[in-house]
Amino acid sequence: MAAKRGEQGGRNQKLKLLYLAKIFSEETDEHHGLTMPELIDRLEKYGVNGERKALYDDFAQLRYFGMDIVSKPQGRQTVYSLNIREFDLPELKLLVDSVQAAKFITDTKSAELIEKLEHLCSRHDASQLHRQVTIAGRVKAGNESIYVNVDLLHEAIENGRMVAFQYFQWNVKKEQELRRGGAFYQVSPWAMMWDDEKYYLLAYDAADDRIKHYRVDKMKSLRIEEEPRQGKEQFRKFDIARYSKSLFGMFGGDEVRVTLEADNSMANVIIDRFGRDIMMIPKKNGTFRTTVTVAFSDQFLSWVFALGNKVRIVSPESVVNEVKERVRGLAAQYGVF
Repeated sequence: MAAKRGEQGGRNQKLKLLYLAKIFSEETDEHHGLTMPELIDRLEKYGVNGERKALYDDFAQLRYFGMDIVSKPQGRQTVYSLNIREFDLPELKLLVDSVQAAKFITDTKSAELIEKLEHLCSRHDASQLHRQVTIAGRVKAGNESIYVNVDLLHEAIENGRMVAFQYFQWNVKKEQELRRGGAFYQVSPWAMMWDDEKYYLLAYDAADDRIKHYRVDKMKSLRIEEEPRQGKEQFRKFDIARYSKSLFGMFGGDEVRVTLEADNSMANVIIDRFGRDIMMIPKKNGTFRTTVTVAFSDQFLSWVFALGNKVRIVSPESVVNEVKERVRGLAAQYGVF
């Protein structure tokens, strides 16, 4: 038994520098250090013997390796810490905010990624990152497979292969409904586009002989095909910037609660815009009503108008009156009356 403990202790001793680097990374930063007795105590918890004289040489080895191990007086003692890291705290905060705000990343995956980012700083700074993560009112994706989809699509683009996938939309019951009766789409991927916090695939559809876009978070059962992709000439002529501007836009304006009445066929459109947590009240005439918070603006009205007679604003009265005025103005502009 004693021999076994000695063998284990010997293995741990060989890992001394790694454990020491781990201690510095997790427990120290520019504002928090450990004294020599504290460092020796931490090492002993890993089954490693730490001696003061040997530790000075260990610090030098870590500095030679590239770790910014510094010492400074603190009262009557000297503390040691790792000051400079690969990422500064403000940079990590920016990354955490980006992960939390991204619509295409689910809440579960956001938490996982943020936890991993916290390991890039000390536990003291990690608490500041944890306080950063609450961003209320975000409409987050519900498709956990999007991360695998993004990786597969990049692989297909890099290797010049076609892809196949099923494509779904939301129905009035907030259920995923496969398009084309569940038949697979087969397209040639050429580029990924990021717009309005969503990932889109730009791909050539040979059947229609044109470039189309597909929401990556709406794909299911994605697979890479053996066939080489097509549409090289069509994509060469394709203007991504102009295409993006023609399809997407940002809303801006004062927030207001509006009630919309929409045809059941518009459930997918409404859920896409406002998320699955909205209340949708079915009506007997094949429509439903929902009340949402919007930034009231010309862009919002344009979005409603673009949906034609499938969606209409029913309240508040002030917004309805504003819509009527806009309609009269447009009618007069085009000489309708």
